[in-house]
Amino acid sequence: MKELVEYIAKSLVDNPSKVDIREVEGEKTTVIELRVDQSDLGKVIGKQGRTARAIRTLLNAAGIKKGKRVVLEILE
Repeated sequence: MKELVEYIAKSLVDNPSKVDIREVEGEKTTVIELRVDQSDLGKVIGKQGRTARAIRTLLNAAGIKKGKRVVLEILE
């Protein structure tokens, strides 16, 4: 899951070296924390949150295959 988010985020931003991803695993839930450069925050979120929602949809689909719930948190 972490690799998927990392690939998508680095493809979207202007500063891929500043993309930082942390994965916190629980029993039934995995939380993925995504940090990007302040100037790239809008690109990851998208207009009205559409890009972030699309990434979350992909994570949910991948999580269902593994039987886990995946939550994406975009941090400043």
